[in-house]
Amino acid sequence: MRAVRGLVGLLGEVLITLGAVLLLFVGWQLWWTDVVSDADAARVVASMEANPDEDIVSPDDAVPGDAFAVIRIPRFGADFARPLYEGTTYSILQRGIGHYSGTAMPGEVGNVAMAGHRTTYGKPFNKIATLGVGDVVLVETRKRYFVYRVTDSQIVEPTQVSVVLPVPDQPEAKPTEKLLTMTSCHPEFSARQRYVVHATLDASYSRQAGIPASVLEVNR
Repeated sequence: MRAVRGLVGLLGEVLITLGAVLLLFVGWQLWWTDVVSDADAARVVASMEANPDEDIVSPDDAVPGDAFAVIRIPRFGADFARPLYEGTTYSILQRGIGHYSGTAMPGEVGNVAMAGHRTTYGKPFNKIATLGVGDVVLVETRKRYFVYRVTDSQIVEPTQVSVVLPVPDQPEAKPTEKLLTMTSCHPEFSARQRYVVHATLDASYSRQAGIPASVLEVNR
């Protein structure tokens, strides 16, 4: 009986230790990855803003891992700014927003498709479900600012990759518009589905001219 009690006690200690380790892992996933990714994104954006001609790669020259634009979404907050990287690999999405390789580049006819985490690793698209019709998604490249405005949103299965086609969900259609699509996991803390937001190019401005202050205003 004493041996059984000792075994039970040992098992209890092991379970407590495993529980503590699990809590630390969850804390690392939900908090520390945000801290690290946010700091990295802030450093990259600051560098791109300070030296756009040197530190922002031309979209046409971007290769996987290159930061070629800054994404600003006023609805997410006045300070929201994240680098847009070419590619959507796991390591790239740990640093910021990823551009689906092969989709249109900012300002082009077709669909500029991008992905971002909704939780962990800076969670750039955490508030994606708050976006409404008319909200601005600003894409800042080396030479220009592109102002896209949200047109609609949808929730789809992870297998419905047609949302990032040149004409979303229309495989045979030839693109005639300049579109943008954002994708993220849905619901939060799950990868069961995808939350998708579509937008259309509304205006573009040269970096030299700047953008009107009204573009960054949020309609309540």
